[in-house]
Order: sequence, then C-alpha cells, then structure tokens
Amino acid sequence: MPAGSPAAVAPSPSAPASTVDAALQRLSRDQKIGQLFLLGFTGTSASDAARIVTELQPGGIVFITNVTSAAAARQMTTALQEVARANGVLPLLFAIDQEGGEVQRLRVGFTQFPANWTTGHLAAPDALAAVCQQGTTQGRQLAQVGIQMNLAPVVDVLQNPANTVIGDRSYSADPETVATLGRAYIQAQQATGTLAVAKHFPGHGNTAQDSHQTLPVVADDLARLEANDLVPFRAAIAAGVRGIMVAHVSYPHLDPVAGRPASLSPPIITDLLRQQLGFNGLVLTDELGGMGAITANYTPEQAAVDAVAAGADLLTVAGPPASQERMFAAVQAAIGTTISEAQLDAAVRQVLNAKDQAGLLGNPPVLPPAPACAPT
Repeated sequence: MPAGSPAAVAPSPSAPASTVDAALQRLSRDQKIGQLFLLGFTGTSASDAARIVTELQPGGIVFITNVTSAAAARQMTTALQEVARANGVLPLLFAIDQEGGEVQRLRVGFTQFPANWTTGHLAAPDALAAVCQQGTTQGRQLAQVGIQMNLAPVVDVLQNPANTVIGDRSYSADPETVATLGRAYIQAQQATGTLAVAKHFPGHGNTAQDSHQTLPVVADDLARLEANDLVPFRAAIAAGVRGIMVAHVSYPHLDPVAGRPASLSPPIITDLLRQQLGFNGLVLTDELGGMGAITANYTPEQAAVDAVAAGADLLTVAGPPASQERMFAAVQAAIGTTISEAQLDAAVRQVLNAKDQAGLLGNPPVLPPAPACAPT
C-alpha cells in the first residue's frame, strides 16, 4: 500500500503567543518543572492522585490501570481537574494507551478495535477506511470522558519476527503501509480534538528484546532507518501529529555514547527528530519509572535530568510517588547547569501549546480538518 508522495511538513498548531506566553509567565520555576511530568499513580479514585497533583503540579496524568470504563474515566477526570483547580494547578492533560487489540485500557462503554496488524492486512481501501473509523471513534469517545491525548498510533515497522513487545501492535512489516495507515489514523483522531502520539521513535520494530525488561540495541545505521523505521514518522510529522514518544532503545550508529537509549539521547531527540526531521511538536519519553531499559542502567534522578537535557518535553513516569519526587528534585537542581533556563522554557512551552490545542487554556480546541476517509 503506497504512502504516496511525501507531503510538505505540516507545522504543529501553536497557541496564540499571548495565551501561552501569559500562562508561562505566571508559572514559578517549580511550577514550570511540574509541567514537564506526565505522572501515573496507583488507585482507582482521584484521592489516590491528589498528593502528586497538589505537590508536584504535573503537566498531566497518564491512566494505566486506574480506569476501565467510560463512567469511571469521566468521574476521574472531572474530580482530578477539580483538585487541580482548587489548588491553583494548571488544567491537567490526561493521556491513555487506547491503541486497539490487547492495548486498550478503557473497555466498558468504549468501542473495541482489533490489533493494528489485523487492520493492516485488510485490502488497501478497507484498511484505510478502518483506521479512519477507529481514529474518529476513539478520539470522540476519549474526548467525551475528558481525556485529551491518546498515546497512539504505534507506527513501528515490524521487521524482526522475534519482536514480541511490538508484535501485532504494528500495522505491517512494510514501512509504506505503516506510513499510510498511521497518517490516516492521526488525521482522523486529531480532527475530533484528541491529540495523537506516534510511537516509538526512532523505531522499536527491529528489536528482539522487550524494553520493559531490558535495553534493546538496534545496530541499524541511518540509511537503513531512513528506508524503514523513519518512513512512518516522517509521514506522521507531515500529518501534523501533536506528539511523538521516544523509545528506550539504543541505536549505536546514531549515538556515540554506548548503551544510551533514544529517550535520553541528544543526537536522537534534538539532532535527528527536531533538526533533521523537522518535528516541532511535543516530545514524550516512554515510561521512565518502571521499565527495565531505564531502571537497570539509570537512577530516577539521572534519567529525568538526561531526558530533559536531551530535548524531551514531557517525562512519562508511572510511579511510585517517591521516585517521581526524586525526579522532580533532580530536575530542579539541574536548572542552570545541565538544563538551561531556555531549555526549561522551551519544553514547558511545548506542553502549554499542547494544552491549548486541547482546549485547556481557555481557547476552543484546535480541530484540524478531517481526512476524506473519516466518517462524519
């Protein structure tokens, strides 16, 4: 399924300068640092997250096992936004993994979709129609329960048959197919007002190890990546994807520091993603607090500081609270040395731009036009 001629890179929508500038200027340094964190928590009620919301004032909350139904999700997001409002915290950006197949956190009251691999192997017109329907439906359903960001689609190209962590989460082994379907999904979902996040940059499809357990190493050089893994990410950027999640995978041909994962790598985040690919949206890390690729090699403090210094805007940290607090304190201590004030402000601005696009800063949500294949 050819992806067609590459389109010009579509810049990610930004808030009016006055809106984001005003929000940024009102934040103290500690509040700015809080905006860099997308935090998870254990529990099924808003009171279980009240401490991290009030003390760390995070940019957002990621739901993992906290809610499984539409009613619970709506109750949770409403209550947590009230906790934030009552404590002078900026409105929270809520995120979840609602990919399809096995990775659908929300079940009751939500349409269930097959794994990407199943969709990707339909006849070309049927596959395109299916991903447009899925992106539209998931985007609308998430918006209805107050969740603004879906950590999807997976645009990894499945190149290694031993790869079980991606497996049927990938659309295809063909990069053009992944590019076409990923782009359509992004456009359909973002037309509903729900922000899309393409993952896992620069590609998790040629790994044999699971980054939840250990650090995968991919020996591909840039030329091979350009022919495979980067094709869908270029398409996602051209489609105006709001966020890109960076993988805990080491690419020694891209980064001279042995064993450094992409999520902590300046050559991969700043040089490759920002400068060479021209991405000007929100850069998220994969989960930093509990995945073995990070915890086996870095302290929480080092991982947090290195990620921000590398160019990440939003650090995904599932928990526990003590680890989240240590990460916050480490970033706090690094401002002015490892992390410059300009880096801090640039990252916070990306978070605020995403919040404004989602309608959290007082302006209406930014709704790009739906693709022709999307249902009305």
